[in-house]
Amino acid sequence: MSDSESAPKPKLPDSTENMMEQVELRAARMIRGRQRSYRSLWRPVAMVGLIGWTVVVPMLIGIAVGTWIDRTWPSRFSWTLMLLVGGLGFGCMSAWTRIKDEQEDR
Repeated sequence: MSDSESAPKPKLPDSTENMMEQVELRAARMIRGRQRSYRSLWRPVAMVGLIGWTVVVPMLIGIAVGTWIDRTWPSRFSWTLMLLVGGLGFGCMSAWTRIKDEQEDR
């Protein structure tokens, strides 16, 4: 036997032991939560809201920037409409990625 195996483990301070117990309890709670067969009703509702905001916010930013460009530098092209569509595309891409990540977590 080597010296490192026969030496007694050092006593940890009480605060460290308490912290380790809390971490173990939280980890066990997370594992139990993932193993449960039922899903909360609020999780899909929250996901719908999150996806909605993921699409709406880039659209609103596109509208705001496009309106500013149209007022500042008038042209025959509508920057508001172009950036609205660009924001919609970016928002849909972000929402798709978020849904894909959520499905991989299950």
